Amino acid sequence: MKQAGFFDVEERLARLSGLGDQLEAFSRTVDFEVFRPDLEKALAYSDGSKGGRPPFDPVLMFKILVIQTLNNLSDERTEYLINDRLSFMRFLGLGLSDRVPDAKTVWLYQKRLTQAGAIDGLFNRFDATLRNAGYLPMSGQILDATLVAAPKQRNTNAEKADLREGRIPEDWQDKPAKLSHKDRHARWTLKFTKAKRQDDGAMPSSDLAIPFFGYKSHVSIDRKYRFIRKWKTTHAAASDGARLREGLLDKTNTASTVWADTAYRSKANEDFMEEQGFVSKVHRKKPHLKPMPRHLQKSNAGKSVIRSRVEHVFADQKSQMGLFVRTVGITRATMRIGLANIVYNMRRFLFLERISANA
Repeated sequence: MKQAGFFDVEERLARLSGLGDQLEAFSRTVDFEVFRPDLEKALAYSDGSKGGRPPFDPVLMFKILVIQTLNNLSDERTEYLINDRLSFMRFLGLGLSDRVPDAKTVWLYQKRLTQAGAIDGLFNRFDATLRNAGYLPMSGQILDATLVAAPKQRNTNAEKADLREGRIPEDWQDKPAKLSHKDRHARWTLKFTKAKRQDDGAMPSSDLAIPFFGYKSHVSIDRKYRFIRKWKTTHAAASDGARLREGLLDKTNTASTVWADTAYRSKANEDFMEEQGFVSKVHRKKPHLKPMPRHLQKSNAGKSVIRSRVEHVFADQKSQMGLFVRTVGITRATMRIGLANIVYNMRRFLFLERISANA
């Protein structure tokens, strides 16, 4: 068999570019060096005076997390594919003979970032990049939340009761191995979905309620460019509406209008928005045991045209990135969802820059 030469590899990479390598577009459009100060501060590597193998470059490792998030990969699968794919190697700046971080190294890197609480700083760093590029939060903002699945837990009713009260079940306390694999923060909730039309054409009298276990991603996007500007992670059973008053509203938006569905309609939220100078375009709720007035139906329909844009964000994260929490605990879930939010903004940035270049 003929041994591959330098020009053979270059030819293969050129073909990948011609086929549309998304990672190459990332390298061309996103300046990953802007993350270096936050990464070095969070990791706090030693100066190497004590010897030992030098750590991998923190920006290279962060780009590995981007690859993971884009492709919904486990640490083991990430290690394999970096060794296997030329497009991954090119994105990371690695040659065929270079050392590749193994799965344990990737896991430890993400763990250190998580423990340092670095995800908020990294998100804000890229948000500043967007603003410097001219993508200011404009035309108001849209709030919504989506459920993010996590590995299901098999707990007894007594264990569930303890977890809801914030206690560690007694049987777990002397079993550290078991405790480390138990997610004490994720919760069960019901996910309601529209019932499908039956074979005879009739519609069921009620929607479907599907049990769901995991977390909830709350976001606020700007209406103009649809970037995620504010976000928060909670367990799946947390109320959507209460999060509005917990830092989800972006005061830097050039317009004061706020769109959201009926889950955010409450007197407390309306009063809060009025006090903070926001204009509510939150959907009106149907009166109890009464038909929805015609004028409210028309008003809600008009709001839905705008509010529905936030659904595209969640669709991109779930269909394109396969958003799923593989880890245990809300701290790591926050890291996972935060990375997904950063990567979504990067993908959106690439799209807008391409549209601008072709205009």
